[in-house]
Amino acid sequence: MECSGDDRAALLRVKAQLGDPVRLSSWQPSTNCCAWEPTIFCSESGRVTGLALFSLGDFSAPVPPALGELTELVILQIESIPGMSGPIPSSFANLTRLEDLDITGTSISGPVPAAFLAGATNLRTLVIADSRLAGPIPPSLADLPNLRYVDLSGNFLTGAIPPGLLHGSYRFLNLSHNQLTGEIPRCYGGGDVDTVDLSHNRLTGDPSSFLFGITRPATKIDLSWNELAFDMTEVRFPHHLRFLDLSHNRITGKVAKSLMDVKLEHFSVSDNELCGEIPAGRFMSSHGADCYARNRCLCGTPLPPCDGGL
Repeated sequence: MECSGDDRAALLRVKAQLGDPVRLSSWQPSTNCCAWEPTIFCSESGRVTGLALFSLGDFSAPVPPALGELTELVILQIESIPGMSGPIPSSFANLTRLEDLDITGTSISGPVPAAFLAGATNLRTLVIADSRLAGPIPPSLADLPNLRYVDLSGNFLTGAIPPGLLHGSYRFLNLSHNQLTGEIPRCYGGGDVDTVDLSHNRLTGDPSSFLFGITRPATKIDLSWNELAFDMTEVRFPHHLRFLDLSHNRITGKVAKSLMDVKLEHFSVSDNELCGEIPAGRFMSSHGADCYARNRCLCGTPLPPCDGGL
């Protein structure tokens, strides 16, 4: 189909605002924009509904405000463009049909515009990772009723984690490698939350009562490199869990016996304050000594045997 003239004009403005990179050489006024490279998706009416910009070469330019003129966009992906910098333009507030925003490997900075969050009620996937987003996570993200996948990892986000960011089924939360503080909201242990990665922050408190439990649906929980403090002895871990990393925290007590019934593909409780004999049997045999390294006084296989006092 022939693309919309308005969308073609908007894409040409995007190209100009990026400084006419060579990779966009197929973007010519006399051709059909639905056939341009990198990937552009068009609806049957010729409106641009999907755009993927990636690996555009070595240049420096702000995020093109003209992207906000593509008002029928459902999917927008911007990946591996380290020279793209500055804040997300306020024009993104016009992208009310957007369901998937994926921005990774850029120098984008500043907050997510409140006007965009207010209008993007169809948003299901928000990924702004390995960029330079700074400041607190906007609480207004929780007002997006369809948002189920959030990845804001590798930024400079500060402050507390707002509750209620995730909705719907198969929920995913990755806020790792930031500077977040405070306690983990209880809501991220309920519902259909599959993945929680909050590693490499400055989080405190005891999330064990709501994040863990044999009936929880989570398959990945990574809380490593924080300041969490709780007694692990009686904690019961989800049977579906496949990835558990609690290393580099302030966890005390013994290694929980419930882990014997959890078939973990990745496991670590190293660099904590655990003590006592490591449970043996069932799935525990697959965990090596590194999983328990640098605790206060753990002993037993795969560490040296316990003496009579433990």
